Amino acid sequence: MSTDEPATTTPSWQWPETTWRRHVDAVRAGRPLRPERWPDGARAAVALSFDSDHETIPLRDGQTSPGLLAQGEYGARVGAPRVLELLARFGIPATFFMPAVSALLHPEEARAYTRDGHEIAVHGWIHERNTLLTADDEKELVCRALETLTQITGERPTGIRTPSWDFSDSTLQTILDLGFAYDSSLMADDEPYEILAGGRPTGLVEIPVDWIRDDAPYFTMDRYGAVRPHSRPRDVLEIWRDEFDAAYRSGGVFQLTLHPHVIGHRSRLTVLRELLDHICAHPGVWYATHADLARTVRTAPAKKKKRAVANQQLVLIDAAIGHRHTLQELS
Repeated sequence: MSTDEPATTTPSWQWPETTWRRHVDAVRAGRPLRPERWPDGARAAVALSFDSDHETIPLRDGQTSPGLLAQGEYGARVGAPRVLELLARFGIPATFFMPAVSALLHPEEARAYTRDGHEIAVHGWIHERNTLLTADDEKELVCRALETLTQITGERPTGIRTPSWDFSDSTLQTILDLGFAYDSSLMADDEPYEILAGGRPTGLVEIPVDWIRDDAPYFTMDRYGAVRPHSRPRDVLEIWRDEFDAAYRSGGVFQLTLHPHVIGHRSRLTVLRELLDHICAHPGVWYATHADLARTVRTAPAKKKKRAVANQQLVLIDAAIGHRHTLQELS
């Protein structure tokens, strides 16, 4: 074994620099991709997404009790129709990341997404934990998921969100090999960026997610464990509203991840409606699917930071001049 490749049992504090740098640099955020201007002169972009997991969460873990499966079925039976109705009311497109098994269980729902002008994207086969798979198994499941969604909807997905919101050692190469245009699983920025592999640009767009812009951490619970958050929906609304307001002020992207079986309950759908009311009250918002967003940031000129740096330098120069004058007056 090479001296810079210690055994996995070696404590990380004993790793040589080459080892921890290799891990850090394996998948990294590259150039920022926020464009100079959004389509139609919009000030900010909003990208809503829904992970239509449904029954795949318990099935992934081999859990087949009717109670757990019913919680997932709620997403297909009640949550998804409510979400589609709400989006239609506002005229807002969204991206639905759907495990292939969910699509096989609910093919009409999958077709409804694309029929209503939304995007459908890959979200694994059965919401598997991709970081626990071999490279061959992971690639096979992504291929099967891609083919299944294409056959059911008649449209080939161009984006992927890993079920674990994480990459294995082989995930990035699998995504590149299968020709996906974007990923939406990582968290290195608020804005889209290009993914680097070992320091090299890949051309793959990352539309970052984050747990604070996800409904599941606030509203899910473990019946037999200590995980019982069930936050007040309006407390969560305040967080998401603040996230949008900050994105709007900076001219960036507000990306949100929701689940039909979570957000679809009446008290929670109420706050989603109020959030959309708040967003729609702002002029100059571009509502985009994740595919639209990836296409735009890839082709549009990126927002340059030189101007901001120059302005900052001027401020520092002015401050230095002012400080010098003050010293002269005091002398």
